[in-house]
Amino acid sequence: MYTFAFVLLTATTLVACHPASEHRETSTTVLTSATTSQDTTGKVVRTDAQWKAMLTPEQYSVLRKKGTDMPFTGKYTNTSEKGTYYCSGCGQALFSSDMKFPSECGWPSFDRELAGDRITTIVDRTHGMVRTEILCARCGSHLGHLFDDGPTITGQRYCVNSTSLEFRKADEAKDKGASPSKKP
Repeated sequence: MYTFAFVLLTATTLVACHPASEHRETSTTVLTSATTSQDTTGKVVRTDAQWKAMLTPEQYSVLRKKGTDMPFTGKYTNTSEKGTYYCSGCGQALFSSDMKFPSECGWPSFDRELAGDRITTIVDRTHGMVRTEILCARCGSHLGHLFDDGPTITGQRYCVNSTSLEFRKADEAKDKGASPSKKP
């Protein structure tokens, strides 16, 4: 059992390390583990049952089943306060408010991620389109999609579901440490 889980985790890690353009098809990989753990690369590994128990139904739908917030309904779509946005699945810092811009697309949009390979990308061929899906590199949660139509110098638009994020104001992050209350 442990050997199978190790092989599955290793294969998933190797596939995630290749650029998105090299991926032919995407599929949902369910990692299994007897307990919640972090592997040696810092990745959060949970069973599907553990994700269901810790996330709200809405978070589970978006983060684990690749759902999408309805446009213009997310709590962070129009947020302009200074602070940091974290993955609501594992608490990893993903974006700062300085990276956010008003895109009027209906979802929070950022022109880049925080340094440190915090986001991975895969080709998404669902709904008759070819898009670049963005995932939290730490826990594999679905965040949204990346487009090459951003108005800033990067030319990128990370279109992110509010449900995938937790926001902490700059002064709160200093008072309580750099990560939100939800930890791996």
